[in-house]
Amino acid sequence: MKKSLLLLTFLFSIQFSTVSAQTQLDVNGVTVPRKIEFQGKSLQLNGAGGRSKMWLEVYVQALYLSQLSQDPQFIIDSDTEMAIRIEITSSMVSSSKLTKAMNAGFEKSTGSNLAELRPRIEEFKTFLSDMITEKDVFVLAYNPLDQTVNVYKNEVLKGKIPGFDFKKALFGIWLSDKPVDETLKKHLLGI
Repeated sequence: MKKSLLLLTFLFSIQFSTVSAQTQLDVNGVTVPRKIEFQGKSLQLNGAGGRSKMWLEVYVQALYLSQLSQDPQFIIDSDTEMAIRIEITSSMVSSSKLTKAMNAGFEKSTGSNLAELRPRIEEFKTFLSDMITEKDVFVLAYNPLDQTVNVYKNEVLKGKIPGFDFKKALFGIWLSDKPVDETLKKHLLGI
């Protein structure tokens, strides 16, 4: 029994070291980098998963943190560098559908704080208003130095939204007690 346990531990450690040495991960056919750079800092992949609507996968999302965590409230409340990466996987996704989904997500995430955030949510949606095509990549990165969410589309900065409260609401779309997708939340947390 002891030898079996030792062998199992050894095999697991070899598999884990091989996986962690890879620079990217395949999630539902999308190549997801294990690390991304933001503001000169390296953020590590915390978890990734796909988002489906009516049996159709619409995007693959990844969560990057400076300190890995499986605690969703800790991540939402953390005033550290972090990012969400979203790669569009369906031609059915349009800017109007994406902004409509973001609206619903903000409503779930913010509750009574929605009115205060509304002007910034509207500005955020303008950064998503360009035509969206399959394989477009959005990165929503939080910078604690100036407390802004930086919105990138295909590595081009579209704009910045100020406020730690906005960051908490944005990340709450996927990590709050009322996430847009419970399974995706678990994948982002690496559970």
